[in-house]
Amino acid sequence: MRIASLLPAATEIVGALGLADDLVAVTFECDRPDVRATRPVVVDTALPAGLTPAEIDATVRERAAAGLPQYALDRDALRDAAPDLVLTQDLCRVCALPEATVTEALADLDLDATVLTVDPHTLDEVLDAVAEVARAAGAPDAGERLLADLRRRLHQIDDALADRNRPRVLALEWVDPPFLPGHWVPAMVRRAGGEPLAGIDGGRSVATTWQQLRDDTPDLVLVAPCGFGLDDAVAQAATVRERLPGVPLVAIDSASYVVRAGPRLVDGIEAIAHALHPDAVAAPPPGRIATLS
Repeated sequence: MRIASLLPAATEIVGALGLADDLVAVTFECDRPDVRATRPVVVDTALPAGLTPAEIDATVRERAAAGLPQYALDRDALRDAAPDLVLTQDLCRVCALPEATVTEALADLDLDATVLTVDPHTLDEVLDAVAEVARAAGAPDAGERLLADLRRRLHQIDDALADRNRPRVLALEWVDPPFLPGHWVPAMVRRAGGEPLAGIDGGRSVATTWQQLRDDTPDLVLVAPCGFGLDDAVAQAATVRERLPGVPLVAIDSASYVVRAGPRLVDGIEAIAHALHPDAVAAPPPGRIATLS
């Protein structure tokens, strides 16, 4: 099957299923080593490079208000890829190309492809999405094996952290302005042995103010800026340290282990669990998380 993944999380799922060779198109954010340099990129960002978090926020708001897209679809490249299955989303127009743009393009290009929209809101729905992609790609058995392993690892964390004290964790999905997380992120903190101080399970991330955050001081802040890797998260933690002095900080590669609704969320939970309970959970490989203070 020829699979076009227009969503980095979907590319992660396809790769984890052992189907990377079936990918014929990906996005600019798809960074798996086995597809990054060998597949045509059909989705790119419409935002300028090199913007600060505040500038990104302002630009996204301006483009949304003007009805402009945040992503660009290369229709010619998609036509040439001739996919049988297209994986897309309609969860967040800021994070990925919306479904309506994809279906319109397929119709205009006269491409007869199956479209699977992957829109999980919770951690359980992320696992369900893995099974959906596996079935759509004709690999249900691989999906069952992958899910069994992911659930085994989650149960191991549960067992390791049973009856432990849970630090109050403030997860920040953006720092300028500050945003509280939604969707599966509060559940990730909970499964990692923390008590999420704010955020909406299964909902959207919401803007807040530093004054509101200072009114209820957390035990620890998890700096997880959406779409950024570990080095950028560490750099942006300086803003948090300035605004919430004296609070311990942990930075994480959010792009890979927090915001992508795929198998690596379990890697992220393991990394956060180690940061919160280093004597109970093994340290993750380097490059995933950093304890700053």
